Amino acid sequence: MSSIKQPSGSLLTHFASLEDPRTAYLVEHPLLDIVALTICAVICGAETWEAIEAYGQSKSAWLKTFLGLPHGIPSHDTIARVFALLEPTQLQDCFVSWVKSLAELSLGEVVSLDGKSARHSYDQHRGKGAIHMVSAWAGENQLVLGPVKVADKSNEITAIPKLLNLLDVSGCIVTIDAMGAQKAIAKQIIDQGADYLLSLKGNQGNLHEDVEQLFDWARQTDFKNIEHEAYQTIDKGHGRLEIRRYWLLDQVEYLEDAQLWEGLQRVGMMEAERRLEGKPTTTERRYFLTSLDGGVERFADASRGHWGIENKLHWSLDVVFHEDDSRIRKGHAPENMTVMRKIALNLLAKESSKGSQNTKRLKAGWDNDFLIQVLLA
Repeated sequence: MSSIKQPSGSLLTHFASLEDPRTAYLVEHPLLDIVALTICAVICGAETWEAIEAYGQSKSAWLKTFLGLPHGIPSHDTIARVFALLEPTQLQDCFVSWVKSLAELSLGEVVSLDGKSARHSYDQHRGKGAIHMVSAWAGENQLVLGPVKVADKSNEITAIPKLLNLLDVSGCIVTIDAMGAQKAIAKQIIDQGADYLLSLKGNQGNLHEDVEQLFDWARQTDFKNIEHEAYQTIDKGHGRLEIRRYWLLDQVEYLEDAQLWEGLQRVGMMEAERRLEGKPTTTERRYFLTSLDGGVERFADASRGHWGIENKLHWSLDVVFHEDDSRIRKGHAPENMTVMRKIALNLLAKESSKGSQNTKRLKAGWDNDFLIQVLLA
């Protein structure tokens, strides 16, 4: 394979270890050619196997300048079959290897873990439900760090440790919603040299209620003789006023089984008050466990930063890449295509020119030089 003006260590070199699942003597199209074609096509707006083939046919002369393509552009049936057979864990390992080459996580960076389903990836005829992937999102770098599929008849609690094992989160703050507020996960985060911020709900026995009561008591006494930190932000505009108040308390020794949570230092509360013209004021409170040893502003930044995985990653997958509408269902293809979308999303995010992701996808489809710019971002 020749070069796309590519430096050493470029994208495809990280996927060279993929094992071809096809019978060797029947292979006409090299595996890396199919992977590269798919990445380019997805960046440029392709969302079905037919669209990937059509992109390849329309750009075949240009693609042959850096891909082998000994038998031309593969058919959409061939592309679909390859992604249905390709081992997802291998593809995910390659993805993580590539992302590590893109950016180094900074000290204190917020790494958010959360799950998302591809709603139309279910297959009723084969008795398969929609796939659910847990991803890690680096807030400062604005990159997907890695995806892991939740096993059938399981939940995110089993997938989160697998995802953490793939990542180097040393020095980071790992944020997880209430599903991942588990003692074993907290210990793993501490063992990997990171801090945690775990959201609490009613899935932890009496713990959520205990933390809620602790804050109620502290506020009723105006935090008298209680070690705490407080912080407030105000955001307003377009007839909206949002006040966010944050508190950290040290009194974790009063909580049920507090000693069983590795590294637990403090409990936190965030209160969001929203005022809209002509509408009743709403107030929402959330409670957290954290290993952070201080700094209520760090707590505030991390709790706000967690929602970047919803507002930027999941939103982009659904609105820009239309993941929820995808009818790709056979074999491992749904899981593998989520990785392809995340490769495209990372590349578009790293490309520094102005414009929305939708605009960049269109431009990449029109302008080969711009696509090269995206691939080398």
